[in-house]
Amino acid sequence: MKSFILKVFFLSFTAMAFSQAGHIMQGVGAVNMSMGGAATAQPLDISGAMQWNPATLSTFNDKILKLDVGLFFSSPELSASLPAGMLGPGAPGVSGSTKDDRGMSPMPALAMVWGKEGSKHTFGFSVFGISGFGVTFPEEANNPFSATFNPMENSNPINYPQTAGGFGHIESDYMLLQVGATWAYELTDKFSIGIQPNINYSSLELAPNPTASPTMAGYPTTNKASAIGFGAQFGLFYDSGFGLKLGASYKMPQTFFKFKFTNTYLDNTTSKNEFQMDYPGIFSIGLGYSEGDVDLALDFRRVDYENTAGFTNSGWTSTASVAGFGWKDISILSAGLQYKGINKLPLRIGYTYSSNPIPDELTFFNIPATAVIKNAYQFGFSYVMNDSWKLDAVYHYGDSNGSTVGNILSPQMVSPNNPLGAIPGSSVSYKMTTSMVQFGISYTFNK
Repeated sequence: MKSFILKVFFLSFTAMAFSQAGHIMQGVGAVNMSMGGAATAQPLDISGAMQWNPATLSTFNDKILKLDVGLFFSSPELSASLPAGMLGPGAPGVSGSTKDDRGMSPMPALAMVWGKEGSKHTFGFSVFGISGFGVTFPEEANNPFSATFNPMENSNPINYPQTAGGFGHIESDYMLLQVGATWAYELTDKFSIGIQPNINYSSLELAPNPTASPTMAGYPTTNKASAIGFGAQFGLFYDSGFGLKLGASYKMPQTFFKFKFTNTYLDNTTSKNEFQMDYPGIFSIGLGYSEGDVDLALDFRRVDYENTAGFTNSGWTSTASVAGFGWKDISILSAGLQYKGINKLPLRIGYTYSSNPIPDELTFFNIPATAVIKNAYQFGFSYVMNDSWKLDAVYHYGDSNGSTVGNILSPQMVSPNNPLGAIPGSSVSYKMTTSMVQFGISYTFNK
């Protein structure tokens, strides 16, 4: 039974790419990130405006080009334990932890806006990396196939070699790039509407691949597969003229074609399988207030995972592959403050809270989703070089506020009273912190 205890569970490693609120990056660009991602009713820069509310683009009356590049670093830690007897008659229990050693991942954002004073129309174009990281968990050296195996020392059964009932080296590489064309229209001098059609490109590589059915050789690794997706976003924006601003937007689900994987097993046999993973619909409402040297922003978002392909289903299929993430809908709260009292040096602080989409009973199915961050803190600033050039910077720190904990699951343990196959006395958990430094530069034409 041990060959199934650790091999068969939901390791859809795309989840490691989801860096902040489940699958949702909390912000785009240094300015928006420094405000905790809040921009639905407080458009401080063009990137945040196009990401969260296309109607707010009407506030920009110039031709502006903006580029941001971030370096993102995560520190996930995976822990697991098995009770005595699971590795053989009379064998003691084992437990251990494994830390990720992937290093840094880049996070780009490019945006351009065409605005004109006196015109009711504003147009924008954006290319945002809205999700795209990965995980690298090395194989456990202290494993039952090692001549020096010591079950009394730290020994993480999840990372045992597949020949020893684990998964060995675990690695994923996921990227989601979104290209948007934005149009905002001023119905009045206080009220605007906006629309943004999107084309999305994603790529995914998994080792091993739990969306494929296992053979006697275990689970396979995949090639790098890609998928194209489509969607749109709509927004409303109201500026009272005396400081108060209101906004609302809805980003439709971004529907993707299926990933088509070519799999290779440890015995060099091959297979093919498909897996669809869409981007969820997001409803956002925002409140902004500006007075003198102070800009305040507060956003609330609701993310619809429960009706999104790839996230709706959960549990085992009849062939011991994985049906889906089984994530719950989540809420996100973003808040930011900008102070402009220092000449040419506006300062910003931001905070983001997110609920956890992973139900406790499905912790095991979501082991690679360690990048779910509950609390995130940001500090940023800009330096206004002249009327045309501006530099931006932000530092981000996030934490998962403790571990997500559940049982190890096995399809051989499934019964009417145990539908997920929970193994009594076992446990699996993960926690993490994230950090990021991001820099941006913008150029305003004809200044």
